[in-house]
Amino acid sequence: MNKLLISLLVTIGITGVAHAAGDAAAGKGKTAVCAACHGADGNSAIANFPKLAGQNEKYLIKQMDDIKSGKRPVVEMTGLLDAMSDQDIADIAAYFAKQNGTVGHAAKDLVEQGQKIYRAGIASKGVAACTACHAPTGEGNGQAGFPAIGGQHAAYTEKQLQAFRKGERNNDPQQMMQDIAAKLSDAEMKAVSSYIQGLSK
Repeated sequence: MNKLLISLLVTIGITGVAHAAGDAAAGKGKTAVCAACHGADGNSAIANFPKLAGQNEKYLIKQMDDIKSGKRPVVEMTGLLDAMSDQDIADIAAYFAKQNGTVGHAAKDLVEQGQKIYRAGIASKGVAACTACHAPTGEGNGQAGFPAIGGQHAAYTEKQLQAFRKGERNNDPQQMMQDIAAKLSDAEMKAVSSYIQGLSK
């Protein structure tokens, strides 16, 4: 079942809506507002704001489009993308995708549990391994639009898992993340988020 769903999502990702090619050099000059929260190179220093450096372009474009349209409400981003064209968004995505992401550290007491969930899932709960979509090193799958998550702030990842579980965030393809998050306990979310923070892409 999981293999079938993943195959479907990969197909959707490959045949998804095409966007204009992004220009990373042009994008650099369009990220001044982004830098305040996400850092000039996309490595945010504040755990509440996601690292964008090294994120795949397709995923970044989707998230910015969803935020701009209101499909993904992010209070801190309100109005910031309203004046941006599709080309602006593609250029910004291209710029951040070319930056090198930083890696944090996993909490020592959570590594074992977090690693087990990330690499093997939780069979008893029907939770697939995170590696299925996000790859063993956390680089994601750019062609399918699955995000790179290695090195992401643990607090941010945990917050997103909570949002998926509560239905506050629902812009994931086929509600895959909502389904997974609904099966995770708070402790399991914390452990896998911590492990991801120390995962090098």
